[in-house]
This record gives sequence, structure tokens and C-alpha cells, in this order.
Amino acid sequence: MQLLTALLCGVLFGVGLSMSGMTDVTKVIGFLDIAGEFDPTLIFVMGSGLMISLPFFQYGLRKIGTPMFAGAFRIPSRTDIDARLIVGAALFGIGWGLVGLCPGPVIASLAYLNPAVFYFAVAMFAGMFVAESIERQLDKKIELSESSSST
Repeated sequence: MQLLTALLCGVLFGVGLSMSGMTDVTKVIGFLDIAGEFDPTLIFVMGSGLMISLPFFQYGLRKIGTPMFAGAFRIPSRTDIDARLIVGAALFGIGWGLVGLCPGPVIASLAYLNPAVFYFAVAMFAGMFVAESIERQLDKKIELSESSSST
């Protein structure tokens, strides 16, 4: 049931992205082009999403206590800003600014069967795989250095 719910939420999210124009690269780049031909419509899409989801999220945390299909809400506990967060945010922002695509709209845009979006998705998933591999290697190095320094 959890997998079906996730699928339905993903489809609803993709439909919403398509209807709002968030899968249109020119609209996204127009939003990011503050000094040129700025298109502020994306602000209204993001604001509308927040105005709808935030009250329901808060209600769920306070009244419901636990989600319907999971044992608990998974809310990040880390609040520190480290190099990993800054580098990741910078890479995400640079990629978004250069191409006008980010992961959610890319997956929704695959339905248009545009080869350029398909190539971007392949590159995006390859990048995720490489990043995961690098992170695992770094974690192993940290473990090894901590274990050798404690002995």
C-alpha cells in the first residue's frame, strides 16, 4: 500500500508540475533571468504549493501524530551547514540555472518523449550514482582513520 501511495503522489506531483508550466525550460530560465526577461510566474506556483501543503503538514504533525503508511514522520534532525550541503546546493543551482531542469520536472517531462530530457535524465541518474559511490568511499576513509586513531 505504501508503494501505491507513493506512486499516486508522484503522478499527482508530475501532473501538477506539467499543469503549472514547471516542466517548461523556458519558463524556469525566465524565472532565473533576473536581469533579463524575468518571468515571475514560478513564484506564484511555489507560493501556492506552500500555502496548500504547509497547513496540512502542520496539522498532520500536531493532530495525527503518525503518517498513515509509515511508523513516523521523517523530519531531518541536522541543522548545521557543512561543506557537503553548500557544495550540493551550489551544484544543484548551477545545473538548474544552466539547463532549467531539476529532478522532479525532469521525471515528469520524460512523458513528453523529448530526447534532450531523456539524455539529461540519464546524466542525472549517472551523477547520482557517482555521488553515492564517492560518498561511500569517503565514509570508508573516515571510518578507517577513526579506527586507526583510536588504537
